Amino acid sequence: MLEVKIFTLYPDLFPGPLDMGIYNKAKENKIWDLKVINIRDYSMDNHGSVDDNPFGGGSGMLLRPDVVASALDKNVKPGEKIIYLSPKGKKFDQAEAKSISKLDRINILCGHFEGIDQRLLETRNIEEYSIGDFVLSGGETASFVFVDALIRILPGVLGNEDSIKEESFENYLLEYPQYTKPKDWEGKSPPDILFSGDHAKIKGWRLSQSEAITRRQRPDLWKKYLDKKNEKH
Repeated sequence: MLEVKIFTLYPDLFPGPLDMGIYNKAKENKIWDLKVINIRDYSMDNHGSVDDNPFGGGSGMLLRPDVVASALDKNVKPGEKIIYLSPKGKKFDQAEAKSISKLDRINILCGHFEGIDQRLLETRNIEEYSIGDFVLSGGETASFVFVDALIRILPGVLGNEDSIKEESFENYLLEYPQYTKPKDWEGKSPPDILFSGDHAKIKGWRLSQSEAITRRQRPDLWKKYLDKKNEKH
């Protein structure tokens, strides 16, 4: 079972969407579990203060390292991974999701204001991850994305395990186009090959579509795909 702890200033946001659909069912089946820790409970004063001005000046406030460290130290066991969701973190992608999902426990730290004191990141061996090249108001929104990516690839969460293998980013390819009923809709019909019953040809068509879409939409992934393909030859 994957145990997820989320450290946040806004615990009321959770579990939110993580308590619905496949996430809730997986939690009931003890595939994963969620615990939310309110950072403000570890404030050093009676006012619940958690932030202060950055040394050297500048706009915004920083989360105090002593407050956040107290929350982490009292809830994280030695050796457990601590992740801080930050725009300056390393890119979180499908490969990272697969790797992290194999752990038994992860701790996710949601930042706010202008971020967190650098000393905390260094002394607690915190790994920084970014979900994209944009800035959010807080790490809570990013944590939903992060946890979603982990949960859905855990064994037993999705009904059809094979569907994961055909999704975007597997083998550095984006997913091929999909179609369903009605067959004729607004003058458009799906490609005839999908009704041929020839599974080998359908598989080949889907691969060619994935390659074309990846080459057009994500040249960075296309290069990785070609490099991996050439390694096999």
